[in-house]
Amino acid sequence: MNDSDTTTYRATIGLEVHIQLDTASKLFCGCSTSFGAEPNTHVCPVCLGYPGAMPCLNEEAVRLTVRMGMMVGSEISRYSKWDRKSYFYPDMPKNYQISQYDRPLCVGGAVELGEGASARTVRLVRIHLEEDVGKSMHFDTTSGVDFNRAGTPLMEVVTEPDMESPQEAYDFLQALKRIASYAGVSQCNLEEGNLRCDVNCSVRPAGRERLGTKTEIKNMNTFRGVFAALEHEIARQTDVLNSGAEVGQETRRWDPDAGATFPMRTKEEAHDYRYFPEPDLMPVVLAPEQVDAWRATLPEAPDARRRRLESQYGLPAYDAGVLAGERALADYFEAAAQASDNPKAVSNWVMTEVLRTVAESGCAVGELRVTPEALAGLVRLIDGKRINTTTAKEVFAILCAHGGDPAAIVEERGLAQVSDSGAIEALVEQAMAEHPKSVSDFRSGKSAAAKFLVGQVMRLSRGKADPQLVARLLDSKLSGEKEA
Repeated sequence: MNDSDTTTYRATIGLEVHIQLDTASKLFCGCSTSFGAEPNTHVCPVCLGYPGAMPCLNEEAVRLTVRMGMMVGSEISRYSKWDRKSYFYPDMPKNYQISQYDRPLCVGGAVELGEGASARTVRLVRIHLEEDVGKSMHFDTTSGVDFNRAGTPLMEVVTEPDMESPQEAYDFLQALKRIASYAGVSQCNLEEGNLRCDVNCSVRPAGRERLGTKTEIKNMNTFRGVFAALEHEIARQTDVLNSGAEVGQETRRWDPDAGATFPMRTKEEAHDYRYFPEPDLMPVVLAPEQVDAWRATLPEAPDARRRRLESQYGLPAYDAGVLAGERALADYFEAAAQASDNPKAVSNWVMTEVLRTVAESGCAVGELRVTPEALAGLVRLIDGKRINTTTAKEVFAILCAHGGDPAAIVEERGLAQVSDSGAIEALVEQAMAEHPKSVSDFRSGKSAAAKFLVGQVMRLSRGKADPQLVARLLDSKLSGEKEA
């Protein structure tokens, strides 16, 4: 086939994102939702689907789902109900899942991606609450099921088919994760399976309005996996259509090792699940005053906070984006910035030393021994020229290990910056005497020799000399030598 004969295709993508809610117990029983327990130890007759066991709704799960809906501008349903979604699979103990079908908790809403000319809006169809299933485990010759996860509350966020590229899907998942984390709805720990999604994808000739036949890629648990699976699936469907064949509506799985999707089963429609109202649970009726009380506790949204960090603290867009990316990090920065007169310097320290320490130690920002007040104090010491940047990093390391007050550490350990011109002049003369070749190199026009000599003065002062004063005195001495 010639390139000129190849049709240009346009992709359409929708996501169904399952987010595990941050509750202590399961959706319809009191079993723990904690991660990592021995298989089948967090179970009871309710989540194992024993005959006669009756579910009891976890109100906190309802509150968290509604809270997420409010964060993305959904309409909150004052009346919603439960439905049985019937299907047979080893990890489904009851052979049906308690979910919500026609009356979900949250309807509509949207997530904004990017800004300016590249801004995109991904509309939401709904957010509903349902119970998770167990986890299938496969070994060399046998398989088993761990039902610890069965009954864990899941919030499902269903999008409209508004995305057109793997990058947009990736950006949407990142944005949704930030919103859920900010709202305290979920831990969003991908390694523990807190956030998983099903990907719906179709392609159609550019210019045609009617959508193509979609396939669904099930149980994606990494954002990079979603990106890679979509790249492959879009290319696969395009090849199918270019060959003159038709794309089949089916459910597929992603194999990251093969870098390809493979068929699992024919795609189900809603009627295949035999939805009918759950007879053992009452509908959820939310009083207006309850909804208003929950709305009053909402945090500032991530994008709004990013814009405010730019305007209030005069930060560049990049800095504000990094800091607003995680609520705990933004809280840490703001607490330090408000205790300091130099928000940009605080931002630099947070984005370099604080984030490096978090990455190396594996601890959360809120667990650092360096409190926001201590970081602000460290910046004040630098701005007041009591210590230089080299010494500040030494003090920061001490704070990381032991905590404490930076001013007291500087005093106790004799780390204060030396700004006495007479003392520094003596060190400059000593460095020049010990390195006559560098003096000679500078005299012959090699200006880089001056940087070496500055370093030698700093070494002699054990890093405590004022670097700017060192540079000025050294320049004066070297210039004098050169003229002589």
